[in-house]
Amino acid sequence: MRRIAVLTSGGDAPGMNAAIRAVVRTGIYSNMEVFGIQHGYTGLIRGDIVPMSLGSVADIIQRGGTILYTARCEEFKTVEGQKKACAMLQKHGIDGLVVIGGDGSFHGAQALANLGVATIGVPGTIDNDLPFCDETIGFDSAVNTAIEAIDKIRDTATSHDRTYVVEVMGRSAGDIATYVGLAGGAETILIPERLQSLQEVIRKLNRGLARGKKHSIIVVAEGAMHGAEVGEYLTKHTGLEVRVTVLGRIQRGGSPTARDRILASQLGAYAVDLLKQGVSGKMVSTLQGKLHAVSFDDVFREKHRVNTRLYELAETLAI
Repeated sequence: MRRIAVLTSGGDAPGMNAAIRAVVRTGIYSNMEVFGIQHGYTGLIRGDIVPMSLGSVADIIQRGGTILYTARCEEFKTVEGQKKACAMLQKHGIDGLVVIGGDGSFHGAQALANLGVATIGVPGTIDNDLPFCDETIGFDSAVNTAIEAIDKIRDTATSHDRTYVVEVMGRSAGDIATYVGLAGGAETILIPERLQSLQEVIRKLNRGLARGKKHSIIVVAEGAMHGAEVGEYLTKHTGLEVRVTVLGRIQRGGSPTARDRILASQLGAYAVDLLKQGVSGKMVSTLQGKLHAVSFDDVFREKHRVNTRLYELAETLAI
């Protein structure tokens, strides 16, 4: 293993740059040549491959986004596109590849592994929607960004005696909503894994009103319902003054937390170590606090599960 490359794919996540830095510097420390592939699999097919040095990853550990850029690539979903990508790696003499991204990115990584490219996946997605992970890179940062916003929304909700519906990201996983709802003291949390009727939400609001509560925060994961629909329904059926805030892509941006920087540094370095050992077709993660590697097949076979204990605790404390 003399030459390796790294790319970021799919949605960006705070901490991706820290992972890139760890891959590059661990590789160089191990006497490898390291290359960066720009714009994900699209750039791989086009040959947007640049040499990386110690200086090329200086002063990036604190930056959000990804210095390698990211993109989605329809061509790479085809066998022809995957063969083009494999040929481009061979052209540059690249023996191993680190892919930083989520589920979709790992399907691409598995395709390359099946074509004979040594490939390791590093989980970078704010949704925290992958199995066999304590947390994915970017999740902690996204939660803290959302909490900061909800704390401010709580101030204005209190001042105006209003109910606020706050939509957070989480297409197929309710982790952000669960953590944010618990930490932000939300009265109701709506997630894909535990769908509640809006009549039940109204029942909880009325329960609060009966004890003199005049403002509430309802956190909604985008995969459960649209915040606008929830707000419209509550306005129509309660007569309360309801406002809706969609946090959207703001959760993806900003400087990563220390927790995400440390996690990304650990996983990026571990990915390189596995390539050195001849390992391929696996995702690295921390599981119960320890570095762990699991095959892509197992990742795709298993379903991520939200922390139901935290969700139920949030429900209890919102009484």
